[in-house]
Amino acid sequence: MTSTVSGMTTSAAAPTGPEGAIAGDGAVTDRLVEANQRYAAEFSDPGMDARPVLRVAVVACMDARLDLHKALGLQLGDCHTIRNAGGVVTDDVIRSLTISQRALGTRSIVLIHHTGCGMESITEEFRHELELEVGQRPAWPVEAFRDVDQDVRQSMQRVRTSPFLLHTQDVRGFVFDVKTGRLREIDPA
Repeated sequence: MTSTVSGMTTSAAAPTGPEGAIAGDGAVTDRLVEANQRYAAEFSDPGMDARPVLRVAVVACMDARLDLHKALGLQLGDCHTIRNAGGVVTDDVIRSLTISQRALGTRSIVLIHHTGCGMESITEEFRHELELEVGQRPAWPVEAFRDVDQDVRQSMQRVRTSPFLLHTQDVRGFVFDVKTGRLREIDPA
């Protein structure tokens, strides 16, 4: 079964409430738990450990339109995948990459941003708005950007200059085009 949400087709036939909003009554989580029960009934331990076979870590945006494994031809166990809003390299991404390299043997890092990212339409003012709403300013920066290519370059630079990462020679950055599915490599210069 498929449904259309905001003009995009998805296999998630999530129940909707007023004005097409996804119902927040736990129905979506219930659907996920039921899917897990079906998965677990047929699950067979693949016998692998946490070390990725390809020794690569991929940092990408959390955007639901990015099916990284399919887009990159990856299989279960091939890589570590680290996702956040914008795919930007933050302190927490550096933490994850450091653990990935030092404890689990990765050597290469692939950074993936994408066209039409929501982080291009938000500003650091978001933090101020949150502070007004909840009475506390977030400790984290929004990491909004206007130029996706430049933000990929900044992310590559953050990785390459981190004192915590052992392997910074094979760091490459890309922009994924959500309309064509193609990666465009960004020159780090």
